[in-house]
Amino acid sequence: MKNFLMMCLFAGVVSGCSTGTLITKEGTTDNPKWHKADDVVFNKDLGTFPNLQSLSQVRQGMTKDQLYELIGRPQYDDGWRPREWNYLFHFTTPGQGENDITTCQFKVLFDQKMFASSFYWNPIHPKDVVCPPTSKSIKEVEEKVSVKRYTLGTDALFVFDKRDLQGLNPKGKKDLDNLLFELKKFKEINSIRILGYTDLLGSYEYNQKLSKDRAELIKKYFSYHGVNNQLITAIGKGPENPIVQCNSKLARTELIACLAPNRRVVIEVDGYIEERI
Repeated sequence: MKNFLMMCLFAGVVSGCSTGTLITKEGTTDNPKWHKADDVVFNKDLGTFPNLQSLSQVRQGMTKDQLYELIGRPQYDDGWRPREWNYLFHFTTPGQGENDITTCQFKVLFDQKMFASSFYWNPIHPKDVVCPPTSKSIKEVEEKVSVKRYTLGTDALFVFDKRDLQGLNPKGKKDLDNLLFELKKFKEINSIRILGYTDLLGSYEYNQKLSKDRAELIKKYFSYHGVNNQLITAIGKGPENPIVQCNSKLARTELIACLAPNRRVVIEVDGYIEERI
């Protein structure tokens, strides 16, 4: 009896709260089923405003990691190792929807090898809208949407090898305050990605954590100064995507100086600024 109960409990954990959609081994279905719209479990039950440019890049054959980078994690709980991801998306559509917002559910189905295979939309509000919205209003918004990228050198932000508030330079605080001022120019912000980078000195694991901690600190700094925490994602990239390559035979002080451009934080702001005439 005990083993039977454990098996039942395990089955419940694995199944989660899936929609019950019958998925073929190729990752398709003839009858997509949907969660109740308000059953989302992430983002404080509010769903998200997707980056329209990133959403347009979603395609068959993508991995879950690639989808996560483009449109974030799914907001619904579909259990352990699910073959479907479900999202609740909002779109700014002036003159359409509730308070100029159109809401849709988006479903991704995966094949047996866990590659994205098919995609489905379900209108939530208004019920008769085409998802994703294709009206003139959404096109006008898309023209204004842009991803602005700001790069800050961490040598100016932090004392070397530091990652906490005490390690933040006075100039670093000023740079962050200037960036906060820039954010106020946006009429609407869909998302903010903070990408931390390091040089190659030290172990990969250490640099990964250092870059993540620094990105998280900047996220907390922005949140403390009024930026919606739910819009911000902090990511540690470690020594990935170096800007410069330096001769490893240089003296350590020279090598540290040479690698300075690689030690940086990139802030990507997806949103739009109202055009002024």
